[in-house]
Amino acid sequence: MSWTAYLQTCLPHDSHAYLYKMSNRLIKEQSPYLLQHAHNPVDWYPWCDEAFEQAEKMNKPVLVSIGYAACHWCHVMEKESFEDEEVAGFMNSNFICIKVDREEHPDVDHLYMDAVQAMSGSGGWPLNVFVNNKKQPFYGGTYYPPRPAYNRPSWIQILEWISGLWRQQQDEVAQQAEQMINHLKQASEAGFTGSGKPWDMKTCQEMADTLLKQADRVYGGFGNAPKFPGTMAISFLLEHYHFTGYEAALKQALLSLDMMLEGGIYDQLGGGFARYSTDAKWLAPHFEKMLYDNALIISSLCDAYMITKENRYKNIIEETIAFTERELKDATGGYYSAIDADSEGEEGKFYTWTWKEWADVLGKEDNVANAYFGVSEKGNWEGTNILHVAGDIEDIAISNKLSAEWAEEHIKNVKKRLFAEREKRVRPITDDKSLLSWNALMNIALTKTGIALEKESYLQRATEHMHWMLENFSKNDELMHTWKAGQARISANLDDKAYLVQALLQLGSASGNNSWVLLAHIISEDILQNFVHKDGNFFYYTSVAQNDTPVRKVDVYDGAIPSANAVMAGNLMLLGLCMERSDMHEQAYAMLQKIAEKAMRYTYSFGHWAILLQRYAAKMKLLVCAGAYAGLKKEELQKNFIPQGFILTSEKEISDLPIFENKFLEGQTCIFVCTEEACLRPESDTERVLALINQ
Repeated sequence: MSWTAYLQTCLPHDSHAYLYKMSNRLIKEQSPYLLQHAHNPVDWYPWCDEAFEQAEKMNKPVLVSIGYAACHWCHVMEKESFEDEEVAGFMNSNFICIKVDREEHPDVDHLYMDAVQAMSGSGGWPLNVFVNNKKQPFYGGTYYPPRPAYNRPSWIQILEWISGLWRQQQDEVAQQAEQMINHLKQASEAGFTGSGKPWDMKTCQEMADTLLKQADRVYGGFGNAPKFPGTMAISFLLEHYHFTGYEAALKQALLSLDMMLEGGIYDQLGGGFARYSTDAKWLAPHFEKMLYDNALIISSLCDAYMITKENRYKNIIEETIAFTERELKDATGGYYSAIDADSEGEEGKFYTWTWKEWADVLGKEDNVANAYFGVSEKGNWEGTNILHVAGDIEDIAISNKLSAEWAEEHIKNVKKRLFAEREKRVRPITDDKSLLSWNALMNIALTKTGIALEKESYLQRATEHMHWMLENFSKNDELMHTWKAGQARISANLDDKAYLVQALLQLGSASGNNSWVLLAHIISEDILQNFVHKDGNFFYYTSVAQNDTPVRKVDVYDGAIPSANAVMAGNLMLLGLCMERSDMHEQAYAMLQKIAEKAMRYTYSFGHWAILLQRYAAKMKLLVCAGAYAGLKKEELQKNFIPQGFILTSEKEISDLPIFENKFLEGQTCIFVCTEEACLRPESDTERVLALINQ
């Protein structure tokens, strides 16, 4: 259920006038997160120029409070502070208050998150930042309790202190804000000024070893709790094994995936992954489910399946896609952003099981199900049970004197019964806005699934979804960042366009439809014109036309999603080959060269860069299939895991892609292996081509 629909179920049919009378400005917004706050007594503004104009006119500091719809602690702070009449009164009297959905305005979130991290050394959501009317931050933090606790002052204490500071030391505040902006500008520039250190497969081995030093060799993943999926690092290790045969890389990548698949971070009944695990064993997740996490994990699972052909990866891929289709897909064809962690005011209530709830469905004596899912009367999390794979099904069958086949079939039936019962519960709220960037990641996942599982149906879904994105995220010939209920808003950022270009390239290659590749080239030209940094290599997060923030940031690190600059480097590398654009290839190489040293030292934070550096070291190649049976040759090649190879196909001699010129030989279907320097002689045997690729 969407937030807007949920609101209507809570109100009588004749209460629309009441809704608007008692609401603040956020009632007119699309974002489910903003609509959650539309009935707070706080006089919230959305992110807009009017708020800062009022701040200047009234000489008030501005509170920018940032969060997102699926954020548990955002809900907690709203309930404790923003719904409190007395606290809201103080906020309204002393501040101009702005609510921001970080997913609608990631550029705003990036800027103020960097500021808070610079001030305090940490960050998170809700993010509460105090700024002046020039949008310059001077103080900020994350969650503040209603009373002093957790070694933190209360929210009202922070408000009173900032209010007094503003009245008594406004000049010093202005100076501090200016210094912070200068610091953020310098930090953004410093992020991509590498030494130009060269790299090869030996240095890629060093990157793999750097990751393995951070790896949890017992429970998988990287680092300690909380644990995030780390899909870029996992995919790098899988590709490293493919290129080098380094068993330790494969072992850690598969261990990480396997432990997630068996843990509570994976929804054992309905499919789909939660955002992260609060513990080292992947048992207790933060229960919100994000589209981007599921898309990225599907992509890594496709890599694992291509290498191992293990059915467990195939099964989870299909279950996860089924989850996104069932719970995150709009009727028109796009994908929503997220599902909340909370329902009925409790985190995880929808997904966990009390012993009574469990016993009411299965009884207390189902020893097979109890042992398999790790369920007990005591519980494994706050008195309830998070379902996970607690034991091997064959061992459980043996201990109960049953056949493994019977036990496996029993677990399948138990899952169906539990899922049906769970569907009767009050569901967590769905953030039903769509983002271009996250939809593009999901499109890439669908394309990779079609290739990995050799199922045309997934490629058809990716094609239909691509048409949906191009139609619905376009407004006045411009790409937009968000879409909801037929309306596209907010100009697209770098990640929106970079991921879309990547999705177009992947779909064009997989389907053999080169019009997608040509469109990828057109969008990349727009990025080169409107986003490129003054150094001519890297890209700003926002276009030259956007002026929402006082700093245009250059992001090079991976966060929860890949660095948009890294994705663009990969796009330019491929387009340079496809379009015979040496300038694009040179730009991609320059970006890789500047980032290589950092990727070697901080590989986890530069995971997508590491993937590109490794592919380049393995000699990236374009595989040009030309002739009447080019489609069949493409399908033969796609059965193999060749991350350093990009396939283009044309069965007809007429093509708008320059690379196909002089590639058609009468009566023959040939494959040309091309690099940035030249194309090798034509081959007709795919095994011979694969040997050439892997030289």
